[in-house]
Amino acid sequence: MKHSNISIFIPHIGCPHQCSFCDQRTISGAQHVPDGDEVREICSRALSEVREPQNTEIAFFGGSFTAIPRDYMLELLTAAHEFVGKRKFRGIRCSTRPDCIDPEVLGVLKKFGVTSIELGAQSMDDEVLEANERGHTAQDVVNASRLIKEYGFELGLQMMTGLYKSDSDKDHYTVERIIALKPDTVRIYPVVVLKGTRLAELYASGEFVIDSLFIMTWNCSKYIELFMDNGIRVIKCGLHASEFVEQDMVAGYYHPAFRELCDSMIYQHKMQYVIDKRLGVETPDKLREYFMATHELPEYEKSYTFAVNPSCISKAIGHEKCNVKAFKENGIELKIVGDERIPAYECELRR
Repeated sequence: MKHSNISIFIPHIGCPHQCSFCDQRTISGAQHVPDGDEVREICSRALSEVREPQNTEIAFFGGSFTAIPRDYMLELLTAAHEFVGKRKFRGIRCSTRPDCIDPEVLGVLKKFGVTSIELGAQSMDDEVLEANERGHTAQDVVNASRLIKEYGFELGLQMMTGLYKSDSDKDHYTVERIIALKPDTVRIYPVVVLKGTRLAELYASGEFVIDSLFIMTWNCSKYIELFMDNGIRVIKCGLHASEFVEQDMVAGYYHPAFRELCDSMIYQHKMQYVIDKRLGVETPDKLREYFMATHELPEYEKSYTFAVNPSCISKAIGHEKCNVKAFKENGIELKIVGDERIPAYECELRR
């Protein structure tokens, strides 16, 4: 069942730290501080427009919600709670820091109809957290996650890939640690270097080096598969398309369709694996061994038809038909057909 959010952005107020990557106004595009009346107006308008309010949450994003002044937090929650319940929205979602969660604040959130809490974990490596001035530890993420689940909230965890002092091994370690915490949802944010941040200074000095977008897309596609294989929904991958980000970006891994690039790569991996297995070459390592022994690539058939779930046809074809083009470069005509019986992100060779 499809889930949606009514997003209300709270500017960077109350957060006790200025992280190396953070320019919150640029990331959220928000510079205005909404009050309770504005929340009511947004929710009232949305309630008349949303088709399935019972599958929709009012979402406070953009800042550390439980770190903002308590009176202001209660004002926002009071306004939003009026729109939660029968024939109204499912509940309220908020995002915050791992070190801004305790039993007292969870009791308050429960009282006002909050159903989901997302934590900005960013990394589960303490060296990376310290280098990026997060102000909390990996253990804080573990402790906060445990409390959130004990109080019956849906748990969401957010991670960033490609941070200063991190690498693919440390990012993969973060994925494994997050999987062990068993969140309901995950968001993956490849780092984007924005003007005026500490990361921008480190990048300008040459101390912070960025890999290619292709490498990050490859890595994130693997992380998405790992999360999905463990029953964890990846509800976001990459910053949302924004003129603010495009204007203030210095470097990093931003693409307006980053998730689509990852989904395309997932299907390309799976289809290539099926083709290679058909030829008796089950892994990339085996393919390299074959090439080194014979100095030639296996002889591929000229045309392959894959069936996928109809909802995933565009993913299998690839962003801007990138998968069709990639196979064509190797002399293979790729055809994609729909089949309701095939699960999402799976494929079946038809010919």
